[in-house]
Amino acid sequence: MFTTAPIKSRSTEPPIDLFEAVESLKKELNAIVLAHYYQEPDIQDVADYIGDSLGLSQKAASTDADVIVFAGVHFMAETAKILNPQKLVLLPDLNAGCSLADSCPPEAFAQFKAAHPDHVVVSYINCTAAIKAMSDIICTSSNAVKIVEQIPKDQPIIFAPDQNLGRYVMAQTGRELLLWQGSCIVHETFSEKKIVQLQMEYPDAEVIAHPECEQPVLNKAHFIGSTTALLKYVQHSEREQFIVVTESGIIHQMEKQEPNKLFIPAPPLNNCSCNECPHMRLNTLEKLYLAMKNQQPQITLPEDIRSAALRPIQRMLEMSA
Repeated sequence: MFTTAPIKSRSTEPPIDLFEAVESLKKELNAIVLAHYYQEPDIQDVADYIGDSLGLSQKAASTDADVIVFAGVHFMAETAKILNPQKLVLLPDLNAGCSLADSCPPEAFAQFKAAHPDHVVVSYINCTAAIKAMSDIICTSSNAVKIVEQIPKDQPIIFAPDQNLGRYVMAQTGRELLLWQGSCIVHETFSEKKIVQLQMEYPDAEVIAHPECEQPVLNKAHFIGSTTALLKYVQHSEREQFIVVTESGIIHQMEKQEPNKLFIPAPPLNNCSCNECPHMRLNTLEKLYLAMKNQQPQITLPEDIRSAALRPIQRMLEMSA
């Protein structure tokens, strides 16, 4: 577990135990902390629920908490607010955005959609509320194949914004999809060459990958799945070593669940830390504590966008049951 520097409000006061302070604020505010697997280990360890986008959406839809503290990125917290308009939704750092969501500007997508009026729009949840409001159905990496398979075969489909996930869904379903050309900077940094080098170094290791990765990388994978699916796979696999091709934050949960197994984070093309999402890592335990203490920053949405975005999310939840 990472260590965090204590917070001092005055030099004469003792340092705050952030873990105890967060637990106390949860009770005081009737708050729930939801965290994505890509968050830093300290945040995962104080979270009430850790999951992928589908699980987090389902939890946000069902919680009876008055305050939702979303340790993730902006579109995730927006989704919680869409589902809970009367509740206070906090995001530790409002700058925690998403390169994939940014790759699909609403104005450009509106023109793209207008050029194909006969298409149903299936949007990956990694998009802004404005894109969700223009969609017919939302999906996640956990249920994208299942969602598309429920749509009549003669119905043309726009799939946005992730082209890599879209290609994976096409391969799995045999459906032709009209793809928006967006992508995730983290999942596009993984190097096929370096994965092959790791396979030579760890010949007994299985390669497990997220479907947002590019096809040459997926071709090397023994198993492809969402973050939750990857976690479940390593728990049930008899293998002892895994090369993990997704944001490296998931490895914290893998090591907690399977402490006797070896998890090797797949490296990017160069020596940067690009296998860590820079947006996810803007959130820290200190910022989470301060967000709860100050009840800021809050997520707010125009009601017309929120209500329009709610319908495709509800369809996803119904189709995922």
